[in-house]
Amino acid sequence: MAAPCEANGAEWTIGRLLNWTSEFLASHGVDEARLAGEVLLAHAANCRRIDLYARFDRPLDGEQLDRFREWVRRAAAREPIAYLVEEKEFFSLAFRVTPDVLVPRPETELLVECALDHCAKTGLTEPKLLDLGTGSGCIAVSVLTQLAGATAVATDVSPAALDVARFNVDRHGVADRLLLVEADRLALPDGVVPEGGFDMLLSNPPYINPDTMDGLDSTVRDFEPRIALTDGEDGLSFYRSIAADAPRLLAPGGVAMVEVADCQAAAAVEVVEATGRFAHKETRADRVVGQERLLVFSLAPKA
Repeated sequence: MAAPCEANGAEWTIGRLLNWTSEFLASHGVDEARLAGEVLLAHAANCRRIDLYARFDRPLDGEQLDRFREWVRRAAAREPIAYLVEEKEFFSLAFRVTPDVLVPRPETELLVECALDHCAKTGLTEPKLLDLGTGSGCIAVSVLTQLAGATAVATDVSPAALDVARFNVDRHGVADRLLLVEADRLALPDGVVPEGGFDMLLSNPPYINPDTMDGLDSTVRDFEPRIALTDGEDGLSFYRSIAADAPRLLAPGGVAMVEVADCQAAAAVEVVEATGRFAHKETRADRVVGQERLLVFSLAPKA
């Protein structure tokens, strides 16, 4: 199969590039190769994905083709598509992503959905959220775009990650309701906990056991930030921190909603309930493979 960098007499139109790239990326084990090709090509051509199909007979200019070729080469080497184009859709919003943050994933949208459901069921119109380990900011920003009265504090230990989150906070117009804070786990600085405490703690923490890191897909293991993937312990230490430290930060009746790894739900429930300060309230499975992915805990009343 002739590569798009070769001058073989045929013009490399958008349609021809897309067909070639889909086959090429699939041959290199890239998931959803057609979609990956569309995303790369749309960004190279500075258009929407849907617009590609109205431009099938048009060529890319030289600069666009060079950029596209480089992205395809790196994608074939398993570099995440989102890092190449510096963007990923999450909860129908576009978020900037860089190698300083995790690539937002569909299963993490469960956190947003659960937070919105909780507010609807309890009548919370002005919830106060704590987003622990915010990364790109996708969780807190998505909730705030859906709830005009919501406010949030979003933390991360990485200054570089907070820079990415800040871009997304500004991009989606929620900077007046979302405070970004550099903090290690729940060691929040003075003055950021709202009066009465937070109504919800939301977190997609580092939950990969370091002993299993080598078994991750190379697109994750070799490119995404290790500090956001694993706690360096047993994959459960962040849940222990939440169980121990979150009660002093939450309002009476507050809840904690956390994402968990595959087959980790039962162990996480045991860890969080061990302090006696939280009760397991709900488990939700992702819609793709039905894996238990989200746990909800309610703050138990003080004895």
